[in-house]
Amino acid sequence: MILFRKFRVLILMVFLVACTMHIMIDLLPKLEKRAAGADSGDGGCQCAHHPAGEAQGWGKQRARSAAEAGWPNKHTLRILQDFSNEPSSNLTSHSLEKITAAGDRAESFKRMKPSAGKAEDHKPLIGDASGGRTVPAHGVSRLSALFEHPLYKVDLPFLTDDDTLFNVNTDIRFYPRATGNQVWHNEEGNAEEEEFSPTGEVTAESYPNWLRFHIGINRYELYSRHSLVLDALLKDLVTQRITSVAMKSGGTQLKLIMTFQNYGQALFKPMKQTREQETPPDFFYFSDFERHNAEIAAFHLDRILDFRRVPPVAGRLVNMTREIRDMTRDKKLWRTFFISPANNVCFYGECSYYCSTEHALCGKPDQIEGSLAAFLPDLNLAKRKTWRNPWRRSYHKRKKAEWEVDPDYCDEVKQTPPYDRGTRLLDVMDMTIFDFLMGNMDRHHYETFEKFGNYTFIIHLDNGRGFGKHSHDELSILVPLSQCCRVRKSSYLRLQLLAKEEYQLSSLMEESLLRDRLSPVLIQRHLQALDRRLRLVLQVLADCIEKEGYVNVVEEDVVGDTSTHRSPGHR
Repeated sequence: MILFRKFRVLILMVFLVACTMHIMIDLLPKLEKRAAGADSGDGGCQCAHHPAGEAQGWGKQRARSAAEAGWPNKHTLRILQDFSNEPSSNLTSHSLEKITAAGDRAESFKRMKPSAGKAEDHKPLIGDASGGRTVPAHGVSRLSALFEHPLYKVDLPFLTDDDTLFNVNTDIRFYPRATGNQVWHNEEGNAEEEEFSPTGEVTAESYPNWLRFHIGINRYELYSRHSLVLDALLKDLVTQRITSVAMKSGGTQLKLIMTFQNYGQALFKPMKQTREQETPPDFFYFSDFERHNAEIAAFHLDRILDFRRVPPVAGRLVNMTREIRDMTRDKKLWRTFFISPANNVCFYGECSYYCSTEHALCGKPDQIEGSLAAFLPDLNLAKRKTWRNPWRRSYHKRKKAEWEVDPDYCDEVKQTPPYDRGTRLLDVMDMTIFDFLMGNMDRHHYETFEKFGNYTFIIHLDNGRGFGKHSHDELSILVPLSQCCRVRKSSYLRLQLLAKEEYQLSSLMEESLLRDRLSPVLIQRHLQALDRRLRLVLQVLADCIEKEGYVNVVEEDVVGDTSTHRSPGHR
């Protein structure tokens, strides 16, 4: 009997020890957080805060940020490991996470309630999106001189309600607290100092910059030439606090949807290759990596060409632990984080290609570059129509597309709606020139805003496969231009201007890209390739003019005259 009692006591003691160890493991992250707070002077100390105190080891930062996160917080110190031994680690699938931020933001547009209005009333519009980086000026700025040229100062036609994407008076009402219990933060981060406007509702000037960008979209452009909202939005993409992260469903490579403190959203493409890496000549265009710096450079190139059809893009250095792993509620994404043998934080997510341990994205040690492209308005508010590019490639290793074997292919396109009237064919020619300058062969579809019908611009989305080769010019991209021999006069004149020594496209791009936080965005060989390709474009147009005559090739488009919406097929 005594032995039996001793045995029961022994079992009870083992059980208590196991429970104690389990509780200690659960409390360990909180103890680490408290210890880290005491070490950094946050435990009630009112002394001055020294920036040097923030430069802690990346392991301590991960432990502290994980403890601060609402989910997941159990066994945080033991979960960052290589999950490659799991059966599903190399499988790919689309994320099924339902992103509610877009729907909430759409609802906030339609709210008719008044709201506090000081959040943006006195917001300074930042002229430099570099976040403090100064652009060195060697004499006169070529970029400023370019934008002062008469070709870049032509006014748009008078805009009616049919020409603007939103009618601010009737379509748009922004109620910042419509998304629930979240607090709306003004520029200073003080939510208690908001005031109501005299009319009891928020004015358009006090809206967040992403919403002001949406309101400014019209039939002819995504943003105006000298938009102050654009510069402020680019700064927001770099500085706004990230509050939510989710994988974007669809697509061949990993992309993340990031939501900011002011409810704006952007598409994040992480760095996969260094700037010096060139696409191997044996790679097919559809198997190439997407580059974050190509997205940034495409936005600047589009602006210099005066198309203004690429949504604003800015480069940002993101902390993978605090701003991605701890901000996501997507378990599929969260489970792919691990620590590499070099003690760097890595993840790979889920997508159709290149989402496996072998193609993981690793930080240094947990910092990673990426491009952030501002979202266009929600599809529930501004529907977009997707069109198949007539000069779409076959996306096959052996088959060729029809346009690659039929020299008269463009004649068929000209007789097919919407290319038989309006400016759509000329828009495709602009897009062709844009893609050739970048070396982008991956333009299979394009989009337009449904509200404007066929009389509007093409949105230049998804430019990540540009700027892959600098030593080779893919002349097949120019086939639509050489087949159709059509171009806008304004585009033709600007191309000639950019080829002049006093402007020079490569110099303009270099100066413009200095404004980005991740400068230098392109290496010199890519910049030099721009000048070479521009000369090739002008040579193709010169051959067309020699063959068919100037009047039959260069389409008059006096900006400001709505009569320019005539058929490009009629000469």
